[in-house]
Amino acid sequence: MNMKKFVAATSREALRLIRIEMGADAVILSNRKIDGGVEIMALASAEFAQLTHEPRQPAPASTRAATVTQERAPVAIMTEPAIPSISTMQMEQQGILSEIKFMRNMMQEQMNCLSWSDRQQRDPQRTRMLRELLNAGFSPALSRQMIDKMPAKANMEWVHQVLGNNLRIATKQEDLIVRGGVVALIGPTGVGKTTTTAKLAARAVVRYGADKVALLTTDSYRIGAHEQLRIYGKILGVAVHTVRDTEDLRLTLSGLKQKHLVLIDTIGMGQRDSRMAAQAEMFNTTGVQRLLLLNATSSGDTLNDVVCMYNGAGVIGCIPTKLDEAVTFGTVLDVAMRHKLILHYIANGQRVPEDLHEVNMEYLLHRAFKQSAKATPFALHELEFPALMAGVGAAPVMREEYAN
Repeated sequence: MNMKKFVAATSREALRLIRIEMGADAVILSNRKIDGGVEIMALASAEFAQLTHEPRQPAPASTRAATVTQERAPVAIMTEPAIPSISTMQMEQQGILSEIKFMRNMMQEQMNCLSWSDRQQRDPQRTRMLRELLNAGFSPALSRQMIDKMPAKANMEWVHQVLGNNLRIATKQEDLIVRGGVVALIGPTGVGKTTTTAKLAARAVVRYGADKVALLTTDSYRIGAHEQLRIYGKILGVAVHTVRDTEDLRLTLSGLKQKHLVLIDTIGMGQRDSRMAAQAEMFNTTGVQRLLLLNATSSGDTLNDVVCMYNGAGVIGCIPTKLDEAVTFGTVLDVAMRHKLILHYIANGQRVPEDLHEVNMEYLLHRAFKQSAKATPFALHELEFPALMAGVGAAPVMREEYAN
């Protein structure tokens, strides 16, 4: 093996030299501190690939003979496939290569940790920004991308600006109450679909009148679900209809063509419920657009899974709900940004229609970071950043044109 030794004042500088000479895929074999710096042994990725490449074994003579016989004889000859033998030496080589791979991964993680530790010491301002982002609920992937793009003299105002540029808010023309049409509110159980449907209906009634609004529900499973929406409809003076399948929905919508806005409350289903496909097909067939409701108190992995399973061509945006119950907003904003979902409204309580608001970006970002400075058992400390950030490698979250 053609290993090479690199000596530098810091691990970051040594890694830079390795990337210049051997490329970003170089294999780190060892590293140690020496007087005045660090020493790293590295191997080019091409040589490592040659080590791990297994030469093809020639076919046994018996197999070649059987092939020749098969070509000459009119009767097919069945032979068992040859099983290549693995010598003791090959097994030892494979074991050594497995150990090298393990050491490479371990060393790479250690070097990344050292690099982040070095960055913390050299640039405490970035470390403070990183702490603010992570403790506000934003993902390590987005936080790392923000830190990498951050100018030298950046502050929280820059962070707010970049996040605001990457979050999409519905325009006046995109506002569903102004635009009208048929919109279904979808999402998991307990996210607030029925209450949010009533809030939107109340806004539309104030603007266009009760005779221009209609309410539908597909939720005939839950006890009292239809009754709850009917109570809201009675208060608002709006008719409420129940639909059970695609044909029922088609017929009901044909009789409501004169309405400016038709809102559909749907049954709550987990993102892996088998009935989701049938519901999506029903709405696709009848041309119904959807708004996805996201519970701001849910974890990032859960919200990301919900969006992945519910999102589709008919989804026009989202409404974060339960913001009054969420300590931080960063997680739901991160997911909306990651999936490029348009924010139509935010919901922060049970009152109809008071607890539904148009999105105010400045207020939303202010509230997102308001709790991040408080000490809690779940807050990350600076000593934990290197181990957390060293292994982060994900697709970009922010749009490149807005990341500067």
